[in-house]
Amino acid sequence: MIIGITGSFGSGKTTVANLFKKYNFKIINVDKLYYGIYKTNKSLKIKLKKEFGTANRAKIKKIVFNDYKKLKSLNEITHPIILNETIKKIRKIRLKDKKINVMIDAPLLLEAKAKKLVDKIIVVKCKKNIQIKRILQKKKKYSEKEIENIIKSQMPLKEKLKHADFVVDNSYPISNTENQVKKIINNIKN
Repeated sequence: MIIGITGSFGSGKTTVANLFKKYNFKIINVDKLYYGIYKTNKSLKIKLKKEFGTANRAKIKKIVFNDYKKLKSLNEITHPIILNETIKKIRKIRLKDKKINVMIDAPLLLEAKAKKLVDKIIVVKCKKNIQIKRILQKKKKYSEKEIENIIKSQMPLKEKLKHADFVVDNSYPISNTENQVKKIINNIKN
């Protein structure tokens, strides 16, 4: 089974995805995958520099999270590359063991039109005040305004929830989240 996990910035997708490791899921973290692509793919950097005047990720983030058209351009450049690498990663995992379960941790799973890659979708949600507080604690490089802009730039949670086979509310202590994951695992097994 291949499960996609998505949700808003700072909702705890990666935390929830990592809970599935206990159940022998192989995790593909798309953010980490993209970072690896970015570091090694020269043609990607050329395209970024041509479009944004820079290939510097921090500078591009500042540009795209303040300009929807620029964000759309970035996604048009990066999503096909990321999708292709994700497919390669799935194939590599499945070559070793066809029965292994895979979890794709992808903030923009739905925006990237990658729904066809997965059998089920989990949407992670979190109360906005907790979400912002967690981001400010964990990723000190963002201001509250930048966080708001990033959240606004993503598909609204209400829209993501329409695609969910399962929802995890990550607003509470981790033990609560673990219980929700156990229920999903039991549901999948049945």
